[in-house]
Amino acid sequence: MKTAILTPLKEELAILVTKVERFGLRKQKLRLGNIDAFEFRELDLLVACGGHGKAQFGIQAQYLLCQAPQIELLVCAGAAGALSNSLNIGDVVVATETIEHDYNLKFVSRPLPRFAGELQVIEILQNLPITNSAFSIHFGAVASGDEDIVDAARGQELMNLTDCIAVAWEGAGGARACQFNQKYYLELRGITDTANHQAAIDFEVNLTTAMRNLAEIVVQWKAAIKLN
Repeated sequence: MKTAILTPLKEELAILVTKVERFGLRKQKLRLGNIDAFEFRELDLLVACGGHGKAQFGIQAQYLLCQAPQIELLVCAGAAGALSNSLNIGDVVVATETIEHDYNLKFVSRPLPRFAGELQVIEILQNLPITNSAFSIHFGAVASGDEDIVDAARGQELMNLTDCIAVAWEGAGGARACQFNQKYYLELRGITDTANHQAAIDFEVNLTTAMRNLAEIVVQWKAAIKLN
């Protein structure tokens, strides 16, 4: 399955590409219209930056899908804050679904928008033989909204509202682009902080670790597909 990974931030992209290269995989730089991308042909994988926030990420995801219609699966991959106490810094979260928590209808009452992750890919990830004991992989819902969660009380409120285990910004933007284009979608997140008053500092300190672990999962997943 031809896969594209979009990271919200350029810093996340740089770390991810560097870590994938360290597995001995070679990249080729591409220009897809207005988007700079890297291709790892051995993994049948494109990697690029998708932009910060749901709207920008959705725009660039849509643009990439138009420039490269051969893409079958789009992955939003980046940092996240932990809402659940079961998550540790550096752990990787595979979103079984992405829930858009800041879609605040007032005229009518409807459930929050929910976007399911691609089940076949989730099942492959569930069966990966994770040998690195430095981090764990978790499966659960991820909250998506253009809001920095930097307060423990707000984090608890959000977890109670959505039953999500982690929170980030851009996932719903990518999910909407894939839904519109009838493409498969998945969100992967590396935990950098615990969505409290230390979140901004913890993000900077832990970003490399989180993205390194995320890169390891991506390489194992794509390699497993190649073997089968």
